Amino acid sequence: MKIVRRTYDWVLHWAKTPYGAIALFALAFAESSFFPIPPDVLLIALCLGMQAKAFRYATICTVASLMGGLAGYAIGYFIWLTPSGEFTSVATFFFNHIPGFTEAAYFDIKDLYDRYDFWIIFTAGFTPIPYKIFTVSAGAFDVNLPMFFVASVLSRGGRFFLIAFLIWKFGPSIERFIDRYFNWLAMAFTVLLVGGFILIKYLL
Repeated sequence: MKIVRRTYDWVLHWAKTPYGAIALFALAFAESSFFPIPPDVLLIALCLGMQAKAFRYATICTVASLMGGLAGYAIGYFIWLTPSGEFTSVATFFFNHIPGFTEAAYFDIKDLYDRYDFWIIFTAGFTPIPYKIFTVSAGAFDVNLPMFFVASVLSRGGRFFLIAFLIWKFGPSIERFIDRYFNWLAMAFTVLLVGGFILIKYLL
């Protein structure tokens, strides 16, 4: 836990430097495939420091996250399995060193893709579920790439722009609210959205 806390503090310190936007891009890119700290923490700090640039930071975060998601997809597609279907050394490294990335989670995701397709990618991108597990797994399972990208655009963009909007609209007063309740609100929003589409499907 101390390592995670130090990493968290290291991420936040970039908001106080002239390289905050560059660090945000790098963090959002890396988090989509292997880095453990979500970019939201730095995005919030940067938006609070410069509310007028909140949407600019959200755009940087979204673009970098999408690029990182495609990189994660490429890892899964090209270098995750050997021709005989065994895990490569890259896959073994992820299982041993990336928090939350286990063999059990990997195989469970295959079932989720088969059952929910677009919606499981959207849910992973918008909620606290580790997005990186789904980007790499999507490539390994040869999930439809255009569908993966569209779901990622909507979910990642929706998440980051919602944070930027809240800070742009309400300023520092919303910081504690976001920190405490944002993940729960994201989960609730996703459940309602997916549930609404399922209801429409059955009604029609």
